[in-house]
Amino acid sequence: MSSTRTLIRGGLVITAADEIHADVLIDDGRIAALAAHGSAVSEAWTAERTIDATNKYVIPGGVDAHTHMELPFGGTHASDTFETGTRAAAWGGTTTIVDFAVQSVGHGLREGLDAWYAKADGNCAIDYGFHMILSDVNESSLKEMDLLVEEGITSFKLFMAYPGVFYSDDGQILRAMQRSATNGGLIMMHAENGIAIDVLVEQALAEGRTDPRYHGEVRKVLLEAEATHRAIQLARVAGAPLYVVHVSAEEAVAELAAARDKGLNVFGETCPQYLFLSTDNLAEPDFEGAKYVCSTPLRPKEHQAALWRGLRTNDLQVVSTDHCPFCFTGQKDLGRSDFAKIPNGLPGVENRMDLLHQAVVDGHLTRRRWIEVACATPARMFGLYPKKGTIAPGADADVVIYDPHAEQTLSVETHHMNVDYSAYEGKRITGQVQTVLSRGEVVIDQREFTGRAGHGQYTPRGTCQYVN
Repeated sequence: MSSTRTLIRGGLVITAADEIHADVLIDDGRIAALAAHGSAVSEAWTAERTIDATNKYVIPGGVDAHTHMELPFGGTHASDTFETGTRAAAWGGTTTIVDFAVQSVGHGLREGLDAWYAKADGNCAIDYGFHMILSDVNESSLKEMDLLVEEGITSFKLFMAYPGVFYSDDGQILRAMQRSATNGGLIMMHAENGIAIDVLVEQALAEGRTDPRYHGEVRKVLLEAEATHRAIQLARVAGAPLYVVHVSAEEAVAELAAARDKGLNVFGETCPQYLFLSTDNLAEPDFEGAKYVCSTPLRPKEHQAALWRGLRTNDLQVVSTDHCPFCFTGQKDLGRSDFAKIPNGLPGVENRMDLLHQAVVDGHLTRRRWIEVACATPARMFGLYPKKGTIAPGADADVVIYDPHAEQTLSVETHHMNVDYSAYEGKRITGQVQTVLSRGEVVIDQREFTGRAGHGQYTPRGTCQYVN
């Protein structure tokens, strides 16, 4: 790794806590110091490389705590590899991802984790960590959870959805939560009542309702809210913290808010697709709606206001992407005559930071809250702070020079994700990533990719910093 000193001059440094006109000195891959722009301290600094950030924001690299590169699903697998997906993340100003290693039923956690280490090793353009998906909760896998926490895999995802694939019943969920209560791990929950949803899927298909829009209709808001409520009660019984992933509906937010009002360690994440897209997209004609099939599903537009409010009031703390791309041609069309066979997932790792800046422009979030939900809180939630998620002495020099005035139009023609459509095709955005540093190395230089596969390092994580 090069130990080039870099100086970023003249920008507005924005973190979750502060907005300051400051120059930033980077040395040996870390933030060395900040000083007021034009001050004697800053003027005395020398560096091999100087980046002019006048009229730009200087922000921490994004932390996307929910991605699925190369995920096997529904007889196919996500179209982004760790190489293409992390490169696209860098283009979008994200410098750390936390992806999901998968335990297969009948196999141990270690076997699944080693398979994901192998997929990512030497291929990533940015730093990465792993959560562990538990598909088979038993005495052996419960013991393995303790070992993984010691190794820096400190969060475990369980599914109340997908019977026969990832599903865990309430007893298995309770056991895993009890284990995490003692080992310091954080349980992440896909909260949808999959048993009930399967009944509704079967009935819809029997009645000839096969179009993509029925994917949203059978995965009912009430079944997300019910599962969220049940997960919270199980976590209370176990005395364990809980993080609910991809919250999409007003009723589910209400369950989280009620739990947090009781002082419980319950946290919630939403994703850009729920903030910017809706069932209108799922209903697009000629099977176009398949592009928007994900779970939890897109909801009617009126739910968006509740999600924005949740982000403002801190009932929702994190915005991740749940990036899980499948090509429209050759993958999504596996479900052309049966919505239940459409692979679930959307591309988005490249768009998150820009869409959330658009939310600042639109008045939904403050600039500091943008950085909080996209960088600082995910880093704290998953034991990466202050190495990641902020600009402060000692932090990794994961830094984005962001032009808040640049205009762009999101499109498959210009994105770098390995997928044949954009979920935000034609959307006009104000704000664009200009230059990205990962541990002090320039990986995007004035809208040119200068990074490489293998620069990204595996990053072990501490435990959740919001839990005593």
